[in-house]
Amino acid sequence: MTLEEKISHLQATSMEQARAEGNAIIDAHREALEKIFEDHRAEALRQSETRVKAETTNAKLSLNQAAAKSQLEIKRRQGKVQQELKDKVFEEVLGLVNDYMKTEAYDDFLIKCIQQAKHFAGREPVVIYINLSDESKRSDLSDATGVHLTISAEDFIGGVRAVIRSRNILMDNSFKTQLRNEYDKFLFLGGDGNA
Repeated sequence: MTLEEKISHLQATSMEQARAEGNAIIDAHREALEKIFEDHRAEALRQSETRVKAETTNAKLSLNQAAAKSQLEIKRRQGKVQQELKDKVFEEVLGLVNDYMKTEAYDDFLIKCIQQAKHFAGREPVVIYINLSDESKRSDLSDATGVHLTISAEDFIGGVRAVIRSRNILMDNSFKTQLRNEYDKFLFLGGDGNA
């Protein structure tokens, strides 16, 4: 082999070896870049899934808060309307009570309450109060029951109150107390039986 052939062979071998080494370096670099890319893509996918879950949770939370706020507002409005209706109902009831107090049935009711208080007291002293609005009926009621009646300083609309001081007993058949008790117990029931 001649010198030129040797140089040419050496050059070809060197070039082939350099190409092989270059290709190996490029392949190794490509593999490293592809691994970095896959790792980056997997991390980006994980982050986007986490972000989607967080945004979904936040959206559900916001929706629940808005729904709760709306329900609270609806209940508040409903309560206000119910209170207004309740007040109107009891205004009408008070009007009916005032009409009832002008009837003979009311006089009979007063006599019955006075007799019950007298019977309950037995021999104990009892003070029986009638309302100021019933003062004109006082003498007729006293004649019918044989009881001295006292006009109350407090307006209790109508009815009778009796006090047996020796036993610390108050018998309260006043319309004011009965109306207040009914007012406190009164509820609007919905169609499903719930308030």
